[in-house]
Parts: sequence; structure tokens; C-alpha cells
Amino acid sequence: MPQMMPMEWTLLYITFLMTFLMFNIMNYFTQPPTLQTTTKKSISIHKNIWKW
Repeated sequence: MPQMMPMEWTLLYITFLMTFLMFNIMNYFTQPPTLQTTTKKSISIHKNIWKW
């Protein structure tokens, strides 16, 4: 059984890598950005006064 030449392995690797990258890039950019809410949440601070 003949083996593939190293150049063919390189081209095969590049082909799969480009396909994988294009698929991931397209999935990343097709998602709509999430809108952040502008409501401001206040942090409540409870001060404990210890009486001994």
C-alpha cells in the first residue's frame, strides 16, 4: 500500500486546519452581542456595632 508523501500530509493538515478555523470564526461572529443592562446595583453594607 503506498504511503502519502509528506507534502500531501501537509496540504491535508492545512486543509483541515483552515476548515476548522473558518467554522469557529463564523460561529463566533454570527452570535448577536448581548446587551448589558444599565441598571446600577447598589451594594448594601451592614455595619455591626458590637457591644461587649
